[in-house]
Amino acid sequence: MYGRNDLRATLAPAESGKAPTPTSFKGASYARFYGEPPQETTSVARTWYARGQTMVVAYSEVGEGAVFERADQPDEYAVLLPDEDGEIEIESDGQRVIARGKSVAFVPSGASKVTVRKGSRLLRLFTVRAVDLVTRCANADFYETPDPNIPPFQPWPDPVGGRKVRVYSGSVGPEQCRFGRLYRGSTIMVNFGDGRVGERGLDNLSPHHHDDFEQYSIALDGDYIHHLRWPWISDGREWREDEHERCAAPSVAVIPPPVTHTSQGVAPGLNRLLDAFCPPRFDFSAKPGWVLNAEDYPMPGRE
Repeated sequence: MYGRNDLRATLAPAESGKAPTPTSFKGASYARFYGEPPQETTSVARTWYARGQTMVVAYSEVGEGAVFERADQPDEYAVLLPDEDGEIEIESDGQRVIARGKSVAFVPSGASKVTVRKGSRLLRLFTVRAVDLVTRCANADFYETPDPNIPPFQPWPDPVGGRKVRVYSGSVGPEQCRFGRLYRGSTIMVNFGDGRVGERGLDNLSPHHHDDFEQYSIALDGDYIHHLRWPWISDGREWREDEHERCAAPSVAVIPPPVTHTSQGVAPGLNRLLDAFCPPRFDFSAKPGWVLNAEDYPMPGRE
């Protein structure tokens, strides 16, 4: 069902019978940061929080001097600079690391501090084990009832070489046989895409589904329509209407399994999504060369 020239069509199909047949469904959740007041405001930062079943998205518009600290973070988290003009300093375990321009960093558990040196936009992605952040999410009530089609969260193995901040460029050039710009940590995977200019045609969409994990589609630029279709099962009481939800940037759409979905950029200018998954995706990770930092973060079952 993927569109023309979509490399995801080369992914191996899910193992038959691996995921149980669903008997009920969770709805999608949408957070339109542009239309909602931030959950946190300081003189140099405005921050919005939204969550899914497994992950918290913190989106911030920041100026120089903004500081984000975690005193007792329970597990690894990700920090992303989506723009070329951003610059931050990350401190953890006595280490100080600078991230400049488009980049993604994975920060160890425990105490850490992110200081903005050049203002721009900043994303932080946490698992829902960060319970203090879960309560700040605008859509926290929506997940008081868990999604029945998502298994309990399990982190992937620790990185090679132990605890440290790892920073990766988000501007690595494309390759013909590689999908996107994928990075994974022990808890989170991100696809750092470039987006596309202009409207995506209705004749070249990529409807697909995931058996047992969410997709977090974070709109950074432009305007999107998220097209969603739930499967029919024998219990007609569980049937849901299709959704064609319009979300401009900045926003996040949390797409549950096993919904068939595709996102259509409709702005005349740049339309850019950043997709995130918690925990990392097996199918993407199994494709040689797709995950750019695979040597640092082993897959489960590997030494």
